[in-house]
Amino acid sequence: MENTEESATLRITPTVRALSSALRGKRDDVPESSQLNGDRVFPEPEKLWFKESSAKNLRNRDFLSPTTMLNTLYADGQIPPAVMSRVLSLRGSGILPVAGGEVMGEGLRVRVDRAAAFKAVLAEGATEYLKPSGQRQGCVVLNCPALHPKPNTPTPETLTLGQLRTVLLADHMGALLRRQGFAVSYCPTLPEDSDIFTFLRALGIDWPTAPPNWTNEEREEKIQEALENSPYRERETERGRRTSGGGGGGGGGRKAEEGENEEALRVNLKRVFQEEGLLGYDPSLGTCTVHRDSVSHLAQMDLATADCTVAMATALHVTSCQDEFRQQQIAVLWRASGAANTQRHLVCGPVKTPGSHLTAAQFLQLRRGQMKEASEMKYGDQVEGQTWDDIIRVMTSATIRFELLSTVHTSPVTLDVQREGGVSTKGPRGGVFVMYNCARLHTLFDSYERGVEKGLYPEIPECSQLDFSALKEEGEWLLLFNYLITFSELLDQSGQALDCEGGGARVNIKTEQICKFLVSLSKDFSSYYNRVHVLGEPLPHLFNQMFCRLHLLRALRELYHSALDTLNLPPIRQL
Repeated sequence: MENTEESATLRITPTVRALSSALRGKRDDVPESSQLNGDRVFPEPEKLWFKESSAKNLRNRDFLSPTTMLNTLYADGQIPPAVMSRVLSLRGSGILPVAGGEVMGEGLRVRVDRAAAFKAVLAEGATEYLKPSGQRQGCVVLNCPALHPKPNTPTPETLTLGQLRTVLLADHMGALLRRQGFAVSYCPTLPEDSDIFTFLRALGIDWPTAPPNWTNEEREEKIQEALENSPYRERETERGRRTSGGGGGGGGGRKAEEGENEEALRVNLKRVFQEEGLLGYDPSLGTCTVHRDSVSHLAQMDLATADCTVAMATALHVTSCQDEFRQQQIAVLWRASGAANTQRHLVCGPVKTPGSHLTAAQFLQLRRGQMKEASEMKYGDQVEGQTWDDIIRVMTSATIRFELLSTVHTSPVTLDVQREGGVSTKGPRGGVFVMYNCARLHTLFDSYERGVEKGLYPEIPECSQLDFSALKEEGEWLLLFNYLITFSELLDQSGQALDCEGGGARVNIKTEQICKFLVSLSKDFSSYYNRVHVLGEPLPHLFNQMFCRLHLLRALRELYHSALDTLNLPPIRQL
């Protein structure tokens, strides 16, 4: 899973590293009185500087090295002139250009050459900032235990909200990893005529399917044989002194189907994870009886990994905390069958609905009805026809995704499922707010194009022909510095988390960050858009500033599209 491409576009992390290197400097730049006999403890480079993000602080600085850090580096925090000169003259590939800096009470403040940064980022439509900083290699299988037959294929009426959370998370992770260059497949394959597949499609989830009469019997027989011949199999003679450890994922404690006259297939899972050196597995796994649905689960995993030709596939099991123990059994059984794939577990906290109990099907029906009612209250009789049906479907999907994915995946989610609440077209709340602000950008550019057709405005010129020093409104720099420049590094994080060695079976990925990023972006864009009149009077002396703003907002529109794509949400172009 190596990064195969380096990017030269402006990035925050390389800038912080370069600032740290410049500030630490060579020790011969430091006066002898500052070296303190070599006893001074120097901070880590990444702790020397902080990127500012609040509108208040961005008025006078973009990066800050706090006084406490300066006092650690230099006696009394006095920065040698040679070091200060190196910080202020900082330039380089991928590094934000420094315009100036000064030492104040809070520390060393540095400002970026904002006009140069605007021009550099917005050139070519900011396309390099809308994708990961590099393309990676590897194969990931996203396994969703909630969708496996137990023994029957689940239905929308049997799917819990906790299980729905895992499916949406797997869908989101797949989109993120594909963007980074990983080959991604999903498990299990669903019958194409199943109700659960239709339900997932309504939420915008494109899960793999197979014809209704398709079977995986050949792989199931191979897995069964591998487990029967496994060195970790336990024979009938040991039956009296072992326990089943919860049924080996065989359907919630379902009795063995082999019958009393046949020897049950039993595997010592504890021996597997001890002798195979698997970390982080529950020590109470013990010995389990292998049931038919467990074999079916393993055969589906075998099928999903068979198509991976890039490298050995990593299996990422996305499961609820209620199903974690069972999925650990399945994972260790797969290892006992001879599978050598790396396996990680992404575990989701519970979903709570105080005062009621809803299935996934009921929850979708509730939110769809609320979304339609809210739309009719705002837009009246025009809410009819296929176009509005599509809008309501996408907005409902956005609402549900943001509700279930905006929280740290290990934490519980509490939903408001009262019929009179839960969805609003107003206020900075989740998916509806995000989609509405994305639509505002489309409306803005539709208005501009109509102005061009009427001869009011010329076409937008290239960035090289504009003076970006005209962008002086604080919201403009905030949108570029906090969102456009940072997005590609945000996309990198999920793949980096999979690369981490050690730490056990569980993997913690900041899966909530895209949703939080979009909500925060929408708040700041909405605040800016409500203050600033972008399409001004059609006067030539006003065009430069207007075109600079349109370049920024066009890049912002594409940023919305790129981020929403990781949630498999198409943009709403009009509301």
